[in-house]
Amino acid sequence: MPSVPPPPRTYPALAARLLALPPSCGPARLVAIDGPSGAGKSTFADHLAAVLVGAPVVRSDDFRVPWDADPLTWWAPLRRAVLEPLRAGRPAVLRRYDWHRDRYGPPEEIAPPPVLIVEGVGSAWAGSPAAYRIWIDAPRELRRARAIDRDGLEYADAWDRWSAREAAFFTEDGTRARADLLVDGTAPLPLH
Repeated sequence: MPSVPPPPRTYPALAARLLALPPSCGPARLVAIDGPSGAGKSTFADHLAAVLVGAPVVRSDDFRVPWDADPLTWWAPLRRAVLEPLRAGRPAVLRRYDWHRDRYGPPEEIAPPPVLIVEGVGSAWAGSPAAYRIWIDAPRELRRARAIDRDGLEYADAWDRWSAREAAFFTEDGTRARADLLVDGTAPLPLH
């Protein structure tokens, strides 16, 4: 039985592990950063992208996903705009959604990268072509406080309903169980 390597303890160690993987979406190694809202996925993705200089980050928040929507509402537009072109070895063209202005931004080209970071609820679902799946979690009270700080108190009830939907989705999909790396959103990896 082959031995399982220990989990990486720093972002550079994780980056080295990711670059050693075979591609999973055309020439790219898709890294899925998943977990419940407010767990710390965006911060983790930003730190990892900084270490993987030039690695693009595509987020579920780059797509219009209403608070009352299915957590995978963003997956079909992601597949069409980003995954299918990259799988074919072509550049992707993404128009990121601006939540504050309620409109999509200008087209942005994403050349086929060695590593593509996809961050958001559902990024590591069973149908994801991820080469590596990262699950980030934190206590619900902390996640809720982060979400309210990010989105505003007027969205607290909407967040509570969203939280229940995403929890049901994660249970049905078994997302956490297929993760390659579990991260405590209260104590992320050191940068060096």
